[in-house]
Amino acid sequence: MKKLIVLGPGCARCEQLARLTGQAAEELGIEYHLEKLTDIAKFSDFGLMLTPGLVVDGELKVQGKVPSLEDIKAMLAGGVA
Repeated sequence: MKKLIVLGPGCARCEQLARLTGQAAEELGIEYHLEKLTDIAKFSDFGLMLTPGLVVDGELKVQGKVPSLEDIKAMLAGGVA
């Protein structure tokens, strides 16, 4: 099971990233757990400098932007977007 964490204060871009990440996982048929982390004090634990951020299985994959659905799928499938 993939552990997916969206890092952000709850802004519109954070919500968009969460929605697209869930959609990408569903379309790929991946078993996953999606968490939204809004505690700014914990963002540095992941090396996040700009929100929103996406962590896949403990690794920060995106920060400061909302990638396309296809880019997120590539990240979840193990590729690099």
